[in-house]
Order: sequence, then C-alpha cells, then structure tokens
Amino acid sequence: MHDAFEPVPILERLPLHIESISSFESTLLLGTREGVLLQYKVQKSKNKGDNKFEVQLERSNKSFAKKPITQLAAVPELYILISLSDNVISVHDLTSFNLITCVHKTKGASLFAVDVQNKQTSAGIEPSLRIGIASKRKIQLFYWQNRDFTELLNDLSVYDIPHALTWCKDSLCVGFRRDYYMINSKTGNLKELFPVGSNQRYPIVTRLFDNRLALGRDAMSILINSEGDPTQKEPINWSDIPQAMEHSLPYLVAILPKFVEVRTITPKMLIQNITLSDARYICQGDGCLYVASQNTVWRLVVVQYSLQIKQLLKSKEFELALKLAELVEEQASEKEKRIRNIKNLYAFDLFCQKRFGESLSLFAKLGTDPAHVIGLYPNLLPQQYRNNLSYPKDVPDLQGAENERGIMALIEYLTQKRTEVMKDMGRDFQPTAIVEGDKTTKPGKQLRQIIDTTLLKCYLQTNDALVAPLLRLKDNHCHVVESERVLMKKEKFSELIILYQTKELHQKALSLLMKQAARPESPLKGHERTVTYLQHLGPDHINLIFEYAEWVLKQHPEDGLKIFTEDLPEVESLPRDIVLEYLERISPDLPLFYLEHIILDLKDKTNLFHNRLVDLYRERVQRLRLEYIDSLPEGHPPSKAGEEPGELGEAQKKLVTFLHTSQSYIPERLLTHFPTDGFFEERAILLGRLGRHEQALSIYIHTLNNTHMAEEFCARNYDKDKEGNKDVYYLMLKMFLKPPEGTCDETNGKMLEIALNLLEDHAMKIDVPKALELLPHTTKLRDILTFLENVMENQAVRRRHNQVLKSMLYAENLQVTENLIQKQAVKICVTDEDLCRACRKRIGQSVFCRYPNGNLVHYSCFTKDANKSSNGTNSSGLSN
Repeated sequence: MHDAFEPVPILERLPLHIESISSFESTLLLGTREGVLLQYKVQKSKNKGDNKFEVQLERSNKSFAKKPITQLAAVPELYILISLSDNVISVHDLTSFNLITCVHKTKGASLFAVDVQNKQTSAGIEPSLRIGIASKRKIQLFYWQNRDFTELLNDLSVYDIPHALTWCKDSLCVGFRRDYYMINSKTGNLKELFPVGSNQRYPIVTRLFDNRLALGRDAMSILINSEGDPTQKEPINWSDIPQAMEHSLPYLVAILPKFVEVRTITPKMLIQNITLSDARYICQGDGCLYVASQNTVWRLVVVQYSLQIKQLLKSKEFELALKLAELVEEQASEKEKRIRNIKNLYAFDLFCQKRFGESLSLFAKLGTDPAHVIGLYPNLLPQQYRNNLSYPKDVPDLQGAENERGIMALIEYLTQKRTEVMKDMGRDFQPTAIVEGDKTTKPGKQLRQIIDTTLLKCYLQTNDALVAPLLRLKDNHCHVVESERVLMKKEKFSELIILYQTKELHQKALSLLMKQAARPESPLKGHERTVTYLQHLGPDHINLIFEYAEWVLKQHPEDGLKIFTEDLPEVESLPRDIVLEYLERISPDLPLFYLEHIILDLKDKTNLFHNRLVDLYRERVQRLRLEYIDSLPEGHPPSKAGEEPGELGEAQKKLVTFLHTSQSYIPERLLTHFPTDGFFEERAILLGRLGRHEQALSIYIHTLNNTHMAEEFCARNYDKDKEGNKDVYYLMLKMFLKPPEGTCDETNGKMLEIALNLLEDHAMKIDVPKALELLPHTTKLRDILTFLENVMENQAVRRRHNQVLKSMLYAENLQVTENLIQKQAVKICVTDEDLCRACRKRIGQSVFCRYPNGNLVHYSCFTKDANKSSNGTNSSGLSN
C-alpha cells in the first residue's frame, strides 16, 4: 500500500445538511436538505508545497427549491444545472441559477442520470445531452434541444422502483433492489444481468472512463461493458460493501461504512484506506475528487505521481507505476524516458522471478541493449566486458534446468534481435540500458558480434546441431577469437573449420585439417575434408590450393586430383594452364588425367591442351611399348599396333580415337614428334589433317597394307565441294594403279584388281576421265564395264533429277505468277450508261479495255489509239 490521495477538509461544520454534491472546474456545488444551493470557489493555496485550499462562497440561493435537493448535475458544456427536488427535474442557468424549465412530465422522479457527448455537426463539434429519469416504476428518456427536454422514447415500464441509474454509450444500466438490467436507449429493449448482493441495501452503479460500468454485489464490483457482458473474470473485492463510488484514473475510490477505500482495477490492488467520518457522497469534476458527509466536505488531493511512482518501484509494483507514468504531465521525451526506465526495471524483475519469456519479450519491445540482457546470464559475455555492466540488484545465479530454460528464451530473443539489427544496419538504432545512465553498446559491428557470438554459445549449451547453420550464414558476425575459444574447448573442430571458412581464414582452416587428419578419433581424420575445402576456394586462392593439394596428391593421387576435376564452379574457374603446369611438376601421370577431364568432360577447345594431351598419349604409348617388347620372350613377334594386350592396347586406341575426334590440336606441331619408324596410323591421321592425303594413303596402302583403313580415310576426308579433298579416292586409285618401282607382278595384279573394285564401288566420287587415263592400256572393256554402267546410270539419274527439278521450278513459277495476277485483278461491272472514252458509244457486249483512272474504251478504239501512239501520238497506260 501507498498514499495515492491526501484528504484535505475544505468545509467543516456547515449549518446546513448536505443532500447532494456536484463540481466542475474550480466550482463546488452543494444541495441541502433545506433547499438551499451553495456555490463555492475552491482554489489551491498560493503557498508552494502546501496542500491547502482557499474556499470562497460565491453564491447562496436560499430559494432554489422548497424541498431537499436530492441530486445535482452540472453541465458546463451547455451552461445548465440539472437538479432533482420534490420529485421533479428542473433545469437552471449555471451562471445565474435562473430557472430555465421545469420538466413536469417527470413528476414522481426519484433519480436521474445524464450523458454528455460531443458530436460532429455541420457547424462543428457540439455537445449533446441525454437524460434518463427513474419515476416510480417507469424509465423516462429525454434529450436536450432548444432549451428544453424532448422525449427520446415513450416511457418504459419496469417491474420495480429503480435505485441506481447510469449511462454507458447507448445503454442505460438500471439497478433495482434485487437485480440489475440494461436498457437500450434506441430500442427500449431490456436485458437482465445478475442479482444485487443479498447483504447490499441498495444497488450501486459507477461509470468508468473506458466506457465500462462497475456494478456492486455485496463487497464486490463486477465490471461489464455497454452490452452488459463481463469484461474480466475476477471482480474487484472491497473490505466492506461500498455505498458510493467514483473512478479517478487509475484508481477506483469507494465510500465504505468506516472509511474511504482506494483500489486499482488492473492490477487488482488495495492502495489506501482513508478515514473520513460519516462520508456519504462523492463526486468529481476536471480531476477534482470531493467527498462529503452531512456537514463536512473533503477534497482528495492526488499525491504527486512522481512520488507515487518511487514508492511503487520500491515495492515492485511496476504495472501500476507505468499507469501513473502515463498520467504525469511532462514533456513527451521525458515521459517516454520515464516509461522506458520503468519497463526496463519491470523486465529485470520478471527475470529475477525467472519468468524468462515475459522478461525477454519486454526487453525486446523496449529496444534494451542486447549486451545488457545477455549479461544477465552467466559465462556468456567476456568477463572484462561483463564487469562494466550494472543492474538494479544482484542477478540470480542460474543453474541446471533453470539455466537451460533461460537459455532457450534467450535464443528466441537473440534471433529476433538479430533480425531487427540486420534490418536496421543502415539506420540510427540506439539501444537503451536497464539501469538509467549506464553506457550502451554502439550500433554496428560490435553489437552484431555480441549477438551472433552469444547465439553460438547458447547453441553449444542446448543444441549444438544449430551451430554449423549459424556459422554458414553469409552475414554471421561471430567474434573469431571468442568463438574459436569456445569451439576449441568443446572440441567442435568441424564447426571451427566452418568459422574459419566464412571468415576467410583459410590458412588456419587448412592447418587445422592437416593436424586433425592424423588423429584416429577426430571427426576430421583422413584427407576427404581437406579435398572438399580446397575444392571451394576458387582462383583467388590458387597458391594456397597448390600448397595443401601437394600433400594430398603425393599420398592419394586419385583423390587429390579431385581438387582440380570436380564438377564445381570454383574448380572449373581455376586457371587451367597454371594448374596443368603445377600438376606436371608433381607427377607425370596427373596432367594426362587432368587434360582428359577438361577436354572430354568440360569440352575445352584450347589448342595447347589438345596438343599436350596428344603428346602425353604418345609418350605413354612409347613407354608402355618398350616395356611390352622387353617383356616378350625371345623370338616372339610383337602384336600389331592397337592389338597389344592390356594397358598398351587401350592407350594406343585412346591416342588414335582422340586424333580422329579432336578438331582443336595443331597437326603441323605434332607431326614432328611422332617417329617415322612407328606410329604409322597416327602419322597418317595427322597428314590427312594437313591435307597431305597422298602421303597418308601411301602409309595405309604401302606401309600398313590395309586397304580397309585407306577406304575409311577417304570416307572421312572426301568432300566434293572442297579443293584438295574431292580427289582423295582418285589418289587412292592412283596408289593401286601406280605402285612403287620394284613391285612384283603378282602384287601388281592384286592391286589392279583392288583398283577395279574401287572404281566400281566409288564411281561417283572419282573423276572418270582422269581415272580412265590411269588404267593400263591392256585393261579389257569387260573389266571396267560395271564401272562404266555405274557412271552412265548415275548420269541418267542426275539428268532425270534435274528435269524433275526444272519442272517443279517451272510449276512453282507459274503458281507465283497466277497468284500475282489474281492479286492485281479488278472486278469491273459494265452498265448501259458506260460509254467508250474514244468514240462516245455504249460499251455494251463489246470487248473493252480499262485505263488506270477507270475510263473504259472499246478494244478496237484502243488499238487505233495504240497505232497513233506508235506514230508519235501520246497515249495513256491501261490496266486489264
């Protein structure tokens, strides 16, 4: 409890008996049993710090009423005073007390309730007044218009005499001796609420500032809205049954039989008990609260809100302190600062109560410095930093399950703050301290480091599976040294590698990987993680890749080669020429595999790489062939090239296939590398690429004695439209018909037979006259009859094809011409009125011509005109 009000007597031992009380501004009105109306001016004493008042009787109207004035209501907005005396409602001028009207329709009235609303009209905001009157067993509703009351609804009959009446929006709450009802002022509908308390003599209804009502039920007040529905589960409990009540924010003040009691609605608290002898009436106006007995009036003076707030903070009543802080009259910035400070203290107290979720949620809304919030937990901030923070009192030492529960709430808080801080990176974001005046962390890098590093520590305590995802975030701001320390302590080496990687501390990461690779119990044992790490570095770290790749390549060449051949953007972007040069220094076999990858898989067409791969294939074949020959038993001949067993045969086939398929190597640079005493097929392929077909065919026919390979060569290189390639079959024919000198007759005969077969099979690809010139004079006609028939048939086919093509083109031309004529044709309708332009006679059924301008002429007239034109006379152009 604390002192919210200080009672100050302003009128004592009045000679008259007080029956009613009302106030507005600095004016106090008293209605007496004698029918006298008293008006006092109440002003605060000019002495500072003195809760005394200067009270001056401004008017005393002894003839105001003949009977006791049982109820008063001042309406300063309309300058009227409404009173109840002798069971009749009267309206007086508030400034002169002159009677304006006496509402005779209200004869028998026992109480009334007024409702003043400000409404928007065409003339601006104007006050409107409604009044509800209890008259015996009926309710009367009026509204104020043209200086008189007009009926709002017809009289409403009720089952009993009302003893309480109060407005709430468009409803009127009526309290009878036994129960409460709600009446709709627009429809007149009644709604039964609940019974009055069994020990309560009369019902009591009090209007609250938030358009709610407090209805008395014995020593309780039940809160309802304008519809009659309860607004909170638990009622307000009083020390005794209230007799009268007023709402003075944030307090509810009730007159009890022995004292005046002050309570709050939210939170529900007993604030103060004030002993005032025989208090019966209570009213307020413009923030002034008056309590009166039959002959004494007290003013309840509000204790300064700032003093109340101090008392409430000491007793940890933060919710009420916040309500009072809203009521303090001061600059907006100061008020905001005061409220924020109270809320911070409240949030801290919630934390001390171990209500972590509520506490951190409030800290988040307040924008409290996250570092100060983190400092509430043990071992999350560096001790040197933590020592600079202060709190309202000792922070609880969290252990075990409580600490884990607190950490889970902190994770949720930090996740939210992280999002907010990242969004506010470009804005002025100024956090506040828990203790007013303490230094706070400046927005920016330091604050983001504190949040992310703390999140990392929290995850390590609760769910270490979340550590890696946090560290992988591109915008993670974990402090490297502090994070390194806690990860090392927990032996989270995999996560530490991720930290180094995101912070681009690659040297540290790779050094750690190498150290852990040799530890059998380490999660990083072996070389796989090193390979993966190097694969993702990219060309900017090429030297670092070479430095650590060498260690893997020498121990595990196949896996080490994956550093340069994996299908990853970073790997594919490495400078291939530099990688090739590096691999050549490490091992002679690695460049071959690397070149196969970039040429065959990545389709690299660089000439240098294709040439180098051919050289590597050749060198490998040479080395394997020497080993193969050395391994043969004495006198055992070696197999033909490409037919060798095992690795040599495969290598030979690879070389030949690549020479056939690749279009990017430079043959003239490779030819000299191939020895003339071997690699005959390879040399033939290169010679063919150089256009030296005769030399290539000579190798196939005379060196390799392989007609089939020669024919395949011709098939690959023949091109009837390319000079140098259209005569490859002729050159092959020449090889067979003009063998080298010294060839035996038997061989010559076989070659002639092959040549004749060649003529028959490829008659269309060989120049006939040149081929016939090559044939020996002794060649019989029947030997070349098939060849000649093939040539003649081919010529006939070609001729027929050309004729068909000509016919098709001619038909197409006719079709195009017809289409053009149809597009240009004009439909002409000739009537009896149409005359020939030349002879001025009707056209009729005669043949005619039409000029472009639309004029018609007989064809005979047109002919005459054309003849004249040929003799020098001008004529106009016609269109059909």
